[in-house]
Amino acid sequence: MRQNKHKYSVSAMCDVLKLPRSTYYYEENKVEVTSEDELPTLIMDIFQSSRQNYGTRKIKKELHQQGFTVSRRRIGRIMKELGLVSSYTVAQYKPRPTSCNEAKQANVLDRKFEQEQALSVVVSDLTYVRVGSYWNYVCFFVDLFNREIIGYSAGPHKDAKLVYRALASIKGNLNDIQLFHTDRGNEFKNKLIDDALEAFQIERSLSMKGCPYDNAVAEATFKIFKTEFVKKRHFESLAELTTELHDYVHWFNHIRIHGSLDYLSPAEFKQRHHKKIV
Repeated sequence: MRQNKHKYSVSAMCDVLKLPRSTYYYEENKVEVTSEDELPTLIMDIFQSSRQNYGTRKIKKELHQQGFTVSRRRIGRIMKELGLVSSYTVAQYKPRPTSCNEAKQANVLDRKFEQEQALSVVVSDLTYVRVGSYWNYVCFFVDLFNREIIGYSAGPHKDAKLVYRALASIKGNLNDIQLFHTDRGNEFKNKLIDDALEAFQIERSLSMKGCPYDNAVAEATFKIFKTEFVKKRHFESLAELTTELHDYVHWFNHIRIHGSLDYLSPAEFKQRHHKKIV
């Protein structure tokens, strides 16, 4: 049955074989990799495919998707033997706070991070990346529906133009965006941004002053980005950063599994959601 799961549903196969589905799932979950020769190769392949980012939890999930049940302790032991160290074992540097936007805009989002419709609420933030001997900056627009990076830009200046380019890179219909939430960075306070949001009738929302938890999804996305992408590379030029950033965003959206999405990629999560409502 496992070999034909891509052709037929489990329910249909159980009906034909007159086998209770509970029996199938019980036996499925009992499958255990017993070959010490096979398992390290599988773990190495998954680890390298994840760009050396996955730890025991996600590797266990990927092994399960391939039909194997392996404990995290066993995976951890093998990773240690192979010298595989996830990116997440290194602490992150926290930049010093800067001046903020003092506008009296309300926190309309109010930490409602779970959204049921694509593009209904989009959050944004910026971070810094070393290019040559100078700092450059990256801006992301993240859809709260499936945590997908729907727009992004990179440049030498932390300003409204960087934000505007990220907004302009969104391929979806901007009229579908109901709410745009950010922290109080001054780069988001600009007539260029205000005019663009007004043109598409997008409501604004700002975090409370000094409260990063109000924009937690954007903060978490950049923590992932800094851990998985920035600290592993040295960029000689903005062109190199832009090329590598495009490749990473595609991987993040279409391949990387996310614990908050029941270990699906953002693209797969959206696809499954659409199938349910059709």
